[in-house]
Amino acid sequence: MVQEIIDLGVLSRAPRWDHTMNFSGISAPALASNDPAEVLRNVFGHAAFRGEQEEVVRLLTDGGDAVVLFPTGAGKSACYQIPAICRDGVGIVISPLIALMRDQVEALRQAGVRAAALNSSLSSEEVAIVRQQLRRGELDLLYVAPERVAAPGFRQMLEGLQIALFAIDEAHCVSQWGHDFRPEYRDLAQLTELFPGVPRIALTATADPVTRDDIIERLGLADARVFATSFDRPNISYEIIERDNARQQLRRFLERHKGDSGIVYCLSRAKVEDIADWLNQQGIRALPYHAGMDASVRSANQDAFLREENLCLVATVAFGMGIDKPDVRYVVHMDLPASIEAYYQETGRAGRDGQPANAWMSLWHGRRGPAPQNDCGRQRPRRD
Repeated sequence: MVQEIIDLGVLSRAPRWDHTMNFSGISAPALASNDPAEVLRNVFGHAAFRGEQEEVVRLLTDGGDAVVLFPTGAGKSACYQIPAICRDGVGIVISPLIALMRDQVEALRQAGVRAAALNSSLSSEEVAIVRQQLRRGELDLLYVAPERVAAPGFRQMLEGLQIALFAIDEAHCVSQWGHDFRPEYRDLAQLTELFPGVPRIALTATADPVTRDDIIERLGLADARVFATSFDRPNISYEIIERDNARQQLRRFLERHKGDSGIVYCLSRAKVEDIADWLNQQGIRALPYHAGMDASVRSANQDAFLREENLCLVATVAFGMGIDKPDVRYVVHMDLPASIEAYYQETGRAGRDGQPANAWMSLWHGRRGPAPQNDCGRQRPRRD
């Protein structure tokens, strides 16, 4: 499962999109205002902030640091996007997956925000154009992978530029106890020394107390204000059943969701392909998604899922981080998740619109298996 996540990060070639959009002359409503409420209304089309969003946004806009632990669907992205627009300079967003960057950059551009990304999917010519936009002050937000931030060349590129903020998304990746551990996140602690006075925000939708403390320590955010809201998702109904002919049980469950879109998670790529084929044979439209697929096919399947209805996406855990589809009505696990944190985050992709949704899993009765491992390959102690 670790490899599934890394394969879709900067180590692979992701599908291309227009990285080199010309922003000359663009003047979105946000660019004329440093008032967060006005940016929220005029750029993102929302009348009011949700929950603790406004406190986070105003703290960061005023130059403070924050650690944000909000559940999936609570609007974490706005917590750094709005301050980056309100403040002078460019906001640097560290994001672990190319697919995540692509979706957020496209959404921002549609809203009139000058956004771009630097990652391994770009040609040298495309990288040069983005760098030129950065030097000319033509970007409000720049998305980069943690590996690129750690490179000396990137740090040199930022020298002399006005940085609005640093946002570290999916911050649980910094912790060896997190289920998506990425060693390169550890280097991000150097941002404080290299760019003193630039506000930082670390965000995650899943962090137990041990992981949260590790995030704060590893990123040097001891003085940051911590925002944590309830992780209760009352609109999601959780159902775990004893396995008895898992495929037929899955079919019966999906019959309750005719016309809905949802995700079926499987542990292996082979199982993803088998289950997707079988569902199509049963008359249930399904598409596979995993890191071993051709990048163009994988991208097409992701786009179909995001834009269409009545579609089941059968996927490994490579799918989902940062994906914004509000009307996912169900999330199924055909295998035991890596950890309770991973299970929470994966099921949390259902019902982001606040409407009723289901999380369903079938398990062998009494099966415990080996102690779960973190992504370093080390066993972590059970909490039962």
